[in-house]
Amino acid sequence: MDLGTGDGLFVYQSARRDPSHYFIGADPNLRPLARVSERIYRKPSKGGAPNALFVHAGMETIPSELEAIANKIFILFPWGSLLRAVARPDPFLLTKLKRVCAPHATLDIVFGWDQDKDCSEISRLGLPVLAADELHQILIPHYLKAGFDSVKIHSIPASDLRMFRTSWSKRLSQNHRRHFIHLTASGSA
Repeated sequence: MDLGTGDGLFVYQSARRDPSHYFIGADPNLRPLARVSERIYRKPSKGGAPNALFVHAGMETIPSELEAIANKIFILFPWGSLLRAVARPDPFLLTKLKRVCAPHATLDIVFGWDQDKDCSEISRLGLPVLAADELHQILIPHYLKAGFDSVKIHSIPASDLRMFRTSWSKRLSQNHRRHFIHLTASGSA
């Protein structure tokens, strides 16, 4: 599952690469999903992805039908309320996120910002200093309390973002002033 899927290309391309798994993208904004959501209903030979689904929902409104369904959750390059939910953890939202996890699911979150260019958004969201050492102290206890295990946080250079294969990873990999954090965790049984 990809929360905050944006244009949905990550889900679509993942589904096309691996037809043996089902991929779900969720986002509260339908407009960017319009083009790719049409593609998934085509025949596979014409670019369709019958193993992909898009859901109109944010982290706050994930349908109960999706509880305990995801064996891997991605939150890649979140912004706005989703960024605040993962970078300045909200216990309620982390608990909702944990409910989507199947037993032993993995969580993969990548986020970052430019301290100068994004200063008004940083202030508006009340985001912490973007340093892996400080984030360990802020984030790890909240993720552990929500039921995640093996929480790891490290900085990653912009050049490594391309491995995530999203529209934003291509754009952001060019911005070497922006700092990025990669948080991984696993869900307990």
